[in-house]
Amino acid sequence: MPGGDGAVVERGNIVTRIDDVARLAGVSTATVSRALRGLPTVSAATRRRVLAAAEQLEYAVSPSASRLAGGRTGTVAVVVPRITRWFFGTVVETVEDHLHQAGYDLLLYNLGGREQIRQRVLRTANLHKRVDAIMLVATPLRPADLTALARLELPGITISSGSHVPGWPCVRIDDVAAARTATRHLLDLGHRRIAHISGDPDDELAFTTHLDRRRGYQEALRAAGIDPDPSLDVESQFTIDGGTRATAELLARGEPPTAIFAACDEMAMGAISALRDAGLRVPQDVSVIGVDDHDLARVLGLSTIAQPAAEQGRLAVRLLLDPLRTRTADPYAGQVPEQRGPDHPDDPPGQQPVILPTRLVVRDSTAPPRAH
Repeated sequence: MPGGDGAVVERGNIVTRIDDVARLAGVSTATVSRALRGLPTVSAATRRRVLAAAEQLEYAVSPSASRLAGGRTGTVAVVVPRITRWFFGTVVETVEDHLHQAGYDLLLYNLGGREQIRQRVLRTANLHKRVDAIMLVATPLRPADLTALARLELPGITISSGSHVPGWPCVRIDDVAAARTATRHLLDLGHRRIAHISGDPDDELAFTTHLDRRRGYQEALRAAGIDPDPSLDVESQFTIDGGTRATAELLARGEPPTAIFAACDEMAMGAISALRDAGLRVPQDVSVIGVDDHDLARVLGLSTIAQPAAEQGRLAVRLLLDPLRTRTADPYAGQVPEQRGPDHPDDPPGQQPVILPTRLVVRDSTAPPRAH
């Protein structure tokens, strides 16, 4: 039976076990295990002897077995609502890259927008003893979810809008401010009849980003002395097809707007398609602006509010793994993130999120209205 690390190494037809290394080095298998894992309870001379024996026998520690022996899995669970969306895909790709660099694996849970899957992942023993930490990307939580996560007693972090978990840090942008900036850009160009297309509140997961971006849109209008017009606010999915349908509905309601603020770039792309299908020119007849700075935004000449999606993923990995490495009693004590913002209305008292800045990128899809 394998020894402390459970590692068995095959060299041709010869099977090398930890017991073989222990015999050659003249120590116990437990000492071999401690020496190969770099624990400080082994003297330098003994460690050299064990390493020499392991090298001679071409024995290597099994990383997975070593992790389990130390009570760790070396795996982080990452939960996303829909992996096919640009933002989620970009964050996950960055997170996976940085986790691998740090020696961790990623266990991805793609909810596919379905409430049943979210409950199965978060409220059952699905994550118990399978991961060392949890990362929730824009995943709203119910009270029962928070209770289930607390029982796991695992460190974690949240990215983007969604519920906050007590004791977990959060990395995100200020969605309200991003929407205000986009709407102000259109107002500064002279637009007054500005439409808004946003997310579907009937989404099973109760995705919340669209609520913050609608709020920013309405705040900017009111600051300019304009009452938001419900007929200019259409809800649909955060997709190209969703933007196409929402814009088609806007045009069917009568006089078209002179500008459209789309809550994400994918919706903005759909809006441009629908406007062109209707014989309207962008930006000569209708200006369009989105949020994200999608990879295709530059190609399409789309004005947008750029958010650092990859940077949110990179920073989240750093904030998540530092406590795992240091094993401090207060895992987030002493963290100094790049930028902290003011409390969001939904943030628990004293738990400030790490807010990364956004920026306005003006391209060819926005211009003053023709009559201006």
